[in-house]
Amino acid sequence: MKSNDRHDSQDSIDSKLATLRQCIDVIDSELIVLLNKRFEVVKQIGQCKVKNQASIYRPDREKEIIITLLRHIKDKNLVNLDKSIIEAIFYEIFAISRNLESPQKIAFLGPIGSYTHQAAEKRFGPLSSYLPLTTISSVFQALQNQNAKYGVVPLENNTNGMVGETIDNLAKYNFKIINEIILPIHHSFATKAQNIQHIRKIYSKDIAFGQCSDFLLNYQLNEIEHIGVSSTALGAKLASEDSNSAAICSEISAKLYKIPIMFENVQNHSHNQTRFVIISDFHNESSKQDKTSIFVRIKDFEKSGALFELLRDFKDENINITKIDSRPLYDDKGFKSGFYMDFYGHKDDENVKRIFVKRKDEIKWLGSYPAFE
Repeated sequence: MKSNDRHDSQDSIDSKLATLRQCIDVIDSELIVLLNKRFEVVKQIGQCKVKNQASIYRPDREKEIIITLLRHIKDKNLVNLDKSIIEAIFYEIFAISRNLESPQKIAFLGPIGSYTHQAAEKRFGPLSSYLPLTTISSVFQALQNQNAKYGVVPLENNTNGMVGETIDNLAKYNFKIINEIILPIHHSFATKAQNIQHIRKIYSKDIAFGQCSDFLLNYQLNEIEHIGVSSTALGAKLASEDSNSAAICSEISAKLYKIPIMFENVQNHSHNQTRFVIISDFHNESSKQDKTSIFVRIKDFEKSGALFELLRDFKDENINITKIDSRPLYDDKGFKSGFYMDFYGHKDDENVKRIFVKRKDEIKWLGSYPAFE
């Protein structure tokens, strides 16, 4: 190809790009107008909610919108959009909308940069006001003292199991689970040490040590001092202050506290995930695809087959139990246990109602919320 031909070809490409960019500019202008119209309606909805003292955050309504949009994509054969794209766009729009209706304040297990902070921002967006706290119990206490409207806490990890402190506080307080968030967990090993042999201690949340046990064993780090702290982000902060220490933490935390990452993805399992829950002082209406959480204190626990009878009640009502975990009852003598349970369905479903009536003195309702898909 001659140089003049290449020049003409480049001019043609530049001209086409300029035309396409003009199309993008026109579409963006239309989007801005539509977003402004949506937010004007959002403000009116917010005024109605405030007047009626209704909840600003409606996970059931947000899920309904997502499902409707996905049906619209399918009906219109919009091939450039899928579920992940719709959720990424509209959860940001939802978060902005809630703050236009009324500013949101969210307490979470901190500090800034923790996995819980990431989970909170995933649902409430960057415009909300965040209150980082040092313990899970302090998140519940913040809601009790009305210092925040919502709390975000970890509930379980798919490799290390349930978070006992969260279950104990759900059983203690009267706040409801209103939504859940599933977050992939990828741990990094960060340190200011020049050589791994110089490391004398490792900071992290206790559960993270278990999630990275293979790495610690393989690199002969299981015999040095492991210091459990309230969050992996705090571990990163402490490691940033001591060049002979390290932290098992998120990549974001390492960057936040300016600690070099020596090893990435040090967790035992690539599919490591943590389930977080959002708690507040209201409950959701049915979304038709719900999950319910309860805490059960079986009245005749010493009776032979007591737990079996509880499970049979759920089977008889055709209710699918997805989680059951025992917790010690600290207000009882001996070794009695209560049971945290998840199952599909909403408290207002007829078959679930019958369980609640039959076991009314044994079941504490912890919330019904849209089931994670």
